[in-house]
Amino acid sequence: MSGEFNEGDKLPSIPELARTKGTSRSTAADAIGVLVAEGLAVSRSGSGTYVRRKPQLQRLVRAWYRGNRSGSPFAAEMEAQGRRAAWDYASRTAQAPEPIRERLGLGQPTGDVPDVLRTEYLFSADGQPVMLSTSWEPLEITRGTPIAMPEEGPHAGRGVAERMLVIGHPIDGWRETVGARLGTAEECAKLAHPQGSVMLTIERVYESRGRVVETADIVLPGDLYLLEYSARMGAGE
Repeated sequence: MSGEFNEGDKLPSIPELARTKGTSRSTAADAIGVLVAEGLAVSRSGSGTYVRRKPQLQRLVRAWYRGNRSGSPFAAEMEAQGRRAAWDYASRTAQAPEPIRERLGLGQPTGDVPDVLRTEYLFSADGQPVMLSTSWEPLEITRGTPIAMPEEGPHAGRGVAERMLVIGHPIDGWRETVGARLGTAEECAKLAHPQGSVMLTIERVYESRGRVVETADIVLPGDLYLLEYSARMGAGE
């Protein structure tokens, strides 16, 4: 923090720290552990510990309205920042857990019958992981349609609003609830952040004609993004 070591510099090894600072190796190891835990340093197996490069905060626009633009909203946002977007995903049918049932307005489950398609995403920019998302869509709306699988078929990779329009469900309502918390060990590992990093959380809901057609839980590192909300209003609104 004083500038003695620059971003990317390799820190002294634990034996070297113990020798030069006149302390035990366990104390030196604890000190390195604190730096890593606070996000000031990063350890690389077999290489050493380095001063962590401070991420540059980027604005992430949150708006379902994109005018006539089509395709992935995330890809469009990364392109606007001059970055290359990519994502991995895994989709499966499932029975929605109770909190998701409430958001989607689903009734009581029938035995073990799946009633949603759950898709987990890991988004990256320029090869670096930047966002996690878990999305749920009611099967009674999408089953048997061309958009049943978000990342497969003729409309793969499109945003929710564009896909739902294909089957006659124009998005006319949208809300997001933003929070912050410490990331879980799994989240921090997937996003290549130290354990205990602060994460921004977004609970998203899309509506069409009074019916919730999709909901998602989104997680992204608090040191990477500033969330910016915008909307286009119609004439007279």
